[in-house]
Amino acid sequence: MLRMPPWIESLIGLLALPKFGLGTVFIVSFVSATLLPLGSEPVVIGLVKLDPWLFWPAVLVATAGNTLGGAVTYWMGYGVERAYEKVSPHKPDARALQWLRRFGAKACLLSWLPIVGDPLCAVAGWMQLPFWPCVVYMAIGKFARYVTMTAAVLWLFPGQFTP
Repeated sequence: MLRMPPWIESLIGLLALPKFGLGTVFIVSFVSATLLPLGSEPVVIGLVKLDPWLFWPAVLVATAGNTLGGAVTYWMGYGVERAYEKVSPHKPDARALQWLRRFGAKACLLSWLPIVGDPLCAVAGWMQLPFWPCVVYMAIGKFARYVTMTAAVLWLFPGQFTP
């Protein structure tokens, strides 16, 4: 039988849901909002399945972590644009950028979408869209996603996904 490396066992123990529930939700939600490929919904749903009374706290903590991660991604995009500006005098002009320019910060409502949501936050920073309105729209979209997905899995499929 293969044994996991000790650091993986330590990480699993550190992020154990029953022991560190909301902290784990925050960390995973934060990291999943960066450009790293990670999903936070299974962690939120898992915690709420373990303790249904944590539905709203888990959704709010996940929203906060995911929004903060989106804000970090925004600033990463802003920094990359500043660096790009120094090495290239040309401004990229793509159809997606024109669309984003037209909708402005409101486009960050779509930051919850798989695959395109996280890069959307980076592009908002790249385009130097106003930071706080972008964060507010990110939070609204991410909150709606967590409420909808968690409620759908837990209440539309009640007999499945039991611990």
